[in-house]
Amino acid sequence: MTDRWRPNVTVAAVVKQDEHYLMVEERDSVTGGLVLNQPAGHLEPGEGLVAAVQREVLEETRWEVTVTGYLGVALFTAGNKTTYLRHSFLCFPIREHGDRDLDDAIIAAPWMTYEQIKSCSEVHRSHLVLELLRQQRAGLCAPLSLVTES
Repeated sequence: MTDRWRPNVTVAAVVKQDEHYLMVEERDSVTGGLVLNQPAGHLEPGEGLVAAVQREVLEETRWEVTVTGYLGVALFTAGNKTTYLRHSFLCFPIREHGDRDLDDAIIAAPWMTYEQIKSCSEVHRSHLVLELLRQQRAGLCAPLSLVTES
């Protein structure tokens, strides 16, 4: 029997408050350089997509969020040849847990305007960072009822 190819399942969050987006500055594990990304991470065994995105936002930014919509799915192959199947969600911040530590790879979790994010595209984790914000700004968001979890 041969091994079947499987992409890495990840989640990403667009957390918006007023005109600012919650982002993460993190260290790239391959290059060691600093990159800018939305809060994101891998789906863990036995975890649902909504729970995963809430967990990742909390771990990477200290912010508890409510998930309000589904921004879609993207298939992306990174520079290291790893393929990701990324589910993205729109979230609203509830409260910051300042007593928590950020994940080890996270340097900071700044709130930034769209223009600030757009102006530093050379340090984005991938082209999906800006693409996801453009999609959200265009109102392309589906209801959570499209995400079936059992």
